[in-house]
Amino acid sequence: MAANGSGPQQAFAPVLTAMSTMRDGQREQKQAAHSYLEKFQKSTEAWQITIGILQSQVDAEHQMFAATTLRGKVTYDIQQIPAGALPELRDQILGLLKVFAAGPRPIRTQLCVCLAILAIQMIGWKDVVQTIVSALGNEAESHACILEFLKVLPEEVTEGRKINLTEEELSQRAQELLGDNASLVVGLLISYAQSSDSAATNPQLLEVITSWLREVPVGDIVNSPLLNIIFNALDNDRSFEAATDCLVAIFKETRDVDEYLSTIQILLPRIIALRPRIQQAAEQEDTDLYKGITRIFAEAGEAWVVLIAREPTSFRPIVEAVLECAARDIDRDAIALTFIFWYELKLYLILERYIEARMQYVDIYSKLVDVMIKQLEYPSPDGANEADLFDGDREAEEKFREFRHHMGDVLKDCCEIMGVTECLSKVLVCIKTWMASYASQATENSVPHWQQLEAPLFSMRAMGRMVDKDEDIILPQIIPLIVQIPNHEKLRFATIMVLGRYTEWTSNHPEFLEIQFTYIVSSFGTDSKEIVRAAAMAMKFFCSDCKHLLSGQVVQLQNFYDQTLDKLPGISQDELTEGVASVVAVQPPAQIYDLLKLYCDPLMARLMTKANLATDEDGKLAVADHLQLITFFVQLVTPYVEPGQENPAVKYCQEIFPVLSTILESFIQFIPICERICRCWRYMVISYRTAMAPLLPQMANKLASGFAVSKQGCFLWVTSAILREFSEDREHVDEQTTEAIYAFFEAQSTNMLRMMSNLPPQDLPDVIEDFYRLLIDALLYYPHKLVRSELFSPIFQAAIAALALEQRDPLSASLHYIRDVIGYGGDNPPSSSSSPNPPEIQHTVQELILSNGEQLVKSIMAGMMITFPNDCFSDGSGVLLGLFEIMPQQTTAWVDKTVRMLPPGTVSENEIDRLLAGIRDRLSLGRDGLRKVRSLLQDFTNSYRRRYVAPRDGLGDLEATRFRFNG
Repeated sequence: MAANGSGPQQAFAPVLTAMSTMRDGQREQKQAAHSYLEKFQKSTEAWQITIGILQSQVDAEHQMFAATTLRGKVTYDIQQIPAGALPELRDQILGLLKVFAAGPRPIRTQLCVCLAILAIQMIGWKDVVQTIVSALGNEAESHACILEFLKVLPEEVTEGRKINLTEEELSQRAQELLGDNASLVVGLLISYAQSSDSAATNPQLLEVITSWLREVPVGDIVNSPLLNIIFNALDNDRSFEAATDCLVAIFKETRDVDEYLSTIQILLPRIIALRPRIQQAAEQEDTDLYKGITRIFAEAGEAWVVLIAREPTSFRPIVEAVLECAARDIDRDAIALTFIFWYELKLYLILERYIEARMQYVDIYSKLVDVMIKQLEYPSPDGANEADLFDGDREAEEKFREFRHHMGDVLKDCCEIMGVTECLSKVLVCIKTWMASYASQATENSVPHWQQLEAPLFSMRAMGRMVDKDEDIILPQIIPLIVQIPNHEKLRFATIMVLGRYTEWTSNHPEFLEIQFTYIVSSFGTDSKEIVRAAAMAMKFFCSDCKHLLSGQVVQLQNFYDQTLDKLPGISQDELTEGVASVVAVQPPAQIYDLLKLYCDPLMARLMTKANLATDEDGKLAVADHLQLITFFVQLVTPYVEPGQENPAVKYCQEIFPVLSTILESFIQFIPICERICRCWRYMVISYRTAMAPLLPQMANKLASGFAVSKQGCFLWVTSAILREFSEDREHVDEQTTEAIYAFFEAQSTNMLRMMSNLPPQDLPDVIEDFYRLLIDALLYYPHKLVRSELFSPIFQAAIAALALEQRDPLSASLHYIRDVIGYGGDNPPSSSSSPNPPEIQHTVQELILSNGEQLVKSIMAGMMITFPNDCFSDGSGVLLGLFEIMPQQTTAWVDKTVRMLPPGTVSENEIDRLLAGIRDRLSLGRDGLRKVRSLLQDFTNSYRRRYVAPRDGLGDLEATRFRFNG
């Protein structure tokens, strides 16, 4: 392991050159250097070279890369070092720590992490802390190293699953390194803290306390001199943030309030005594100080929330302090820190057992409503900046908008404590106060202090979900008032959003419908795009929730719809269409056909015009967008018709089907149009179900030809819907129809298999996803037909081939299908039928798995170790679990054969033997052991991936490293 310090440049010159290239080279050169360094980091030679770089006089950024690489080596590649050489490696790292004791700190940190990870794995090294303290000495610079090591040690033990130790070994090592050293570490920290004023305010000291809080009983800290150290550190700018983090960690350790009641009683008066700091930080306009103090009170409240509810007299000061933090936060930098507390306290106070506490906190929640309404106000710039309230700072504007919605959630919490009527009454007071003070001063071009009116309107919108539709006290006063608010873009927008939020209430109070509906309709005539969009959204909700009240105006509504539609942006066209379609949907079935013609014929005329003019991409996209409007009517207008009678909606679909087919054929190579037409057809099947039988032959022909020509998965969406709605176990579906539909499905599958045989899976990821989602339905609804089909085996083999993909969605669909197929090899398949799985079906599936199991296991294991995205690990291990469940011995043999094919040097024979022994041991436990087998395989594949596939840390930082050492 020893690296020769004399003339090391020659040994590691290629590595230094590659690092420099990563920083300054051209793109192709960087790619080559990246590939070289990635291989280097996993090589055996990297041990000696990285240590040599760290011992040499090269740039700090190169040394940082070496230190990061060394950390990866210690974490993943320790098996490359003979056990007898590990003490020498430890001593070398200790020597490097002495060299870098004075910094740069990032390198020192990496070396401390290396030492901590090595300590976890050197099971025979028992006196770790004592050795480190003794070896590093008592100089001031050494103290920084010791503190750094003590900080990272618990963190790395917690992250121990990266290390190749068993759970039992890791648990034992955690006790030896942490539990057995807790008292020693506390003593060291006290001794260090009392050594000087500088030591007592050293952020590193506080970081170590925070890191060890999970290992050291929190009472040992609170009852020691360290508590004063922590609180005193709040008075020092240097240590304030670290002290805040430490206190928060202490609070979290005391969440089990009954167990830690004596500790909380010590902490409570110390926390309450900090309350004057809130005003101090606000007056000093010190954002960091204010956020820290707010965090202390809010986190204390969250940790002790059950005591706050249980003992309101003692703990009320904490709640008052959190309220004050929210109220004084003029710049809204810290208020978000209080939101979780208000929510969690509400969860307790709404319980019957805490009704008395709720009464004692009602006044605080009442003040909280006032605070939130005030905090909701837009900024009030000079008149010159009225058009841009945030002076061009879009980030600040977005942050404000996001905060408003979170504040709205707090207002909902207040509603649950105080009652909706009381909260709404505050809104009414705000509106009346503004009207009395400023309404007379409002003009067409100027509305004074409009922010004070807009904020309560927003709060009213936020509370909407909490308001019962039977509320008869406040809303009847507010609704007539707000439709008279002076004309101002933000006020009108806020009003429309309120009206759209209370449409369920309006459906129960029809006397207020006309004034609101008139206000919304008139808003479509404004010049503001934002108002028009809001009006369209509100119209959707009015039509949806008040559809029965509006049904008498369904014909007049079409006139408004037809005149307004073309003036709206795309999303607003969708919302308005969704709204009017809801009104059409509640008309008597006898009127549906005529109403569909009234509403949809003009849409079809527009569609044909757009299609005739669609010569470029924008024109084609306009066709696709317009098709969506037809789909809304198909989706929502679903009249009930007795089986056997003609469905008026299907009658209309038969009329427009040829037009849609013609457009499809004309634009068969333009994916958005194909997808929108298929979506429309899919909803025809979903909405009208077996009533669609007359259209099925035509639709099947178009789907088959469309899929064959376009190779687009959208045609499989519709096929899947048809399979579901006309499955074997559906009523009112005759056997001839079922057979025809299944034959159509097999034709689509044959086309797909032909595609997959001619093209690699990488060229068909989206279609593969859609195909195997279709197969999942086919297996669910037609299991006996599919399992007995000649296509069953090639479809399964194609699914195994698809596992070579590296995209989540097609992989997930393929894995789900494979899991479902495996399920039919046992007694409990994922079937839509409750009847038992026939033995001949089980036998057929088992034969299929025996023929393909070895390749399947190889593909799954390769995916989990190398190619699968993280989201697919669970599905992959689920397939293995299914195989072990029905064929444990064969699957064990396939896993054994697969892992022994791994490249030499990556996994030792001992590791493989340990894995297989673990599998056999757990299989002997029966069903209870199966999930443990799954965990074993997940751990094995994760470990392999981390060690040999996943990129190591350091490469991505090379271009940015220089900035880490400035200063």
